[in-house]
Amino acid sequence: MARFTASEKQLKPDPRYQDLVVAKFINCIMEDGKKATAMRVVYDAFDMIQARLDKDKSENMPKTAIEVFHLALENVRPSVEVRSKRVGGANYQVPMQLSKRRAQSLAFRWIIGSAREEKGKPIAQRLSKEVMDAARNEGTSVQIRENTHKMADANKAFAHFAW
Repeated sequence: MARFTASEKQLKPDPRYQDLVVAKFINCIMEDGKKATAMRVVYDAFDMIQARLDKDKSENMPKTAIEVFHLALENVRPSVEVRSKRVGGANYQVPMQLSKRRAQSLAFRWIIGSAREEKGKPIAQRLSKEVMDAARNEGTSVQIRENTHKMADANKAFAHFAW
């Protein structure tokens, strides 16, 4: 089985929201050990989301930025993925169920990747846009999840290879 580090036990909640998931997200945003910069990016993005929520006041959206973030994660988190399996000289794309941990890390990766791909604006602005889009069930990261689920669905004939 894969070995995990003690990072999960050592993870402390983030200072503003006291939320472990946000703390993990900040760590995923972080590059070159610059945690203060990563925190500023995430909190600026949350402030932008909050400002947009205060301005728009739509009834089906959550009231706070942290709730929007959790809704976005829920919408992006995949339930299955395809893994390549070699059987008898042929490679098959085998659909497999995901653990909560793997699903969350994929959701983080897709949201951050989508925000980083879009160029021309500050990262906090791109991140806030991607999180808002994901909360509305649209945007690049939700599209990636849909494609993953479609691929798993298309290859469910090979599900018996999952062992």
